[in-house]
Amino acid sequence: MEKPGSQQKVPPPVPFDGAAGLDDAIVVALGCNDCGVWKDCREALEAALARFRAEGLDVVARSSWWRSAAWPDPDDPPFLNGVVIVRTEHGPHELMAALGRIEEAFGRQRGAANAPRTLDLDLIAYGRTTGDLDGLILPHPRAAVRRFVMGPLAEIAPGWVNPLTEQTAAQAADQAEVGCDARPTTGTT
Repeated sequence: MEKPGSQQKVPPPVPFDGAAGLDDAIVVALGCNDCGVWKDCREALEAALARFRAEGLDVVARSSWWRSAAWPDPDDPPFLNGVVIVRTEHGPHELMAALGRIEEAFGRQRGAANAPRTLDLDLIAYGRTTGDLDGLILPHPRAAVRRFVMGPLAEIAPGWVNPLTEQTAAQAADQAEVGCDARPTTGTT
């Protein structure tokens, strides 16, 4: 298991500069509601982001951290979520493998669906790629209805368009049906 590092100042959200174009955006969502060996979920998520580069992922934009009640069981600890846009030479399956290695290093245990977790990394979109790629469905089939994904994405790339629904991130965040309580926060979880 990855050990917590020294406490660092949390950087503010960095919007996507659009240099590569939103059509090429590779979007990854992060979540945590079990801080494991870290002092809180914010520290765990920041440590996960710090590991991205070692896996060949360069973060080019990042949201702030958003807090929401656990879903579907609000009695579970609340989540801290965020979204990043990355550049990588990895194809979609290689990227998923890299995300899995990071989750594993952070003590992610696969068990019951939606159970508390130390780290959850989801590939939301890989450019305009759509469909079932040998079990990897793109874009993420449930992201568009989750405010805790679309809200952070709208924060950094409001004009990002879901290649299936043709909704922008901002529109999807406004119409989300799950995690409607999700809000940006400066506190910790």
